[in-house]
Amino acid sequence: MNTATSVKRRYRGSSTEERRAQRRQQLIDAATRIYGEHGYRHSGVKQVCDAAGLTQRYFYESFGHSDELLIACYEQTARKVRELNMAAAEAAGDDRSARSRAMLQAYFTYLRDHPQEARLLLVDIRGISPSVDEAIDRSLRASSQDMTRALAQPGQHFDEMLQAGILGGVIHIALYWMESGYRHSLEAVTETALKLGASLLE
Repeated sequence: MNTATSVKRRYRGSSTEERRAQRRQQLIDAATRIYGEHGYRHSGVKQVCDAAGLTQRYFYESFGHSDELLIACYEQTARKVRELNMAAAEAAGDDRSARSRAMLQAYFTYLRDHPQEARLLLVDIRGISPSVDEAIDRSLRASSQDMTRALAQPGQHFDEMLQAGILGGVIHIALYWMESGYRHSLEAVTETALKLGASLLE
């Protein structure tokens, strides 16, 4: 095999993988919109593929079944929110109360400004399958670790049960806010959730 042929084949292989990754991302982005609009239980593979502009055979190129796509959508969105929260904490400086407020405000702002992704993250997500529940649990553990990195003093370890309670409380505040049509102001919701977080900083 000459060098030109070898390079050409490697290029083609790379290009094929890139196109496959692009199609996978198209499906994730389309499914995030569809699930956010209609709910996962009311959305089918064909509906997602049509929204992505792909035939159904490309769905099975990347995913074995719909739950795998849901997990990919959930993990992508959850990761995005965690990154925004941590960036907000860093921008707030060293004061732990300011960092906590900044993280909460970033979280609630994202939910308000992205209602489809908020529904994907929080509404009707539990109980779909054990693998989806495991993905949610992994995300919550990652959020707890972020909380520790952002708010713990050097050498301090937060109580895991307390962290779980605070995260659960913040999620329920978010759900209440969403169900009310975001009736309360961002500042009011943030300050309410901050009262929960204050117990962690004491």
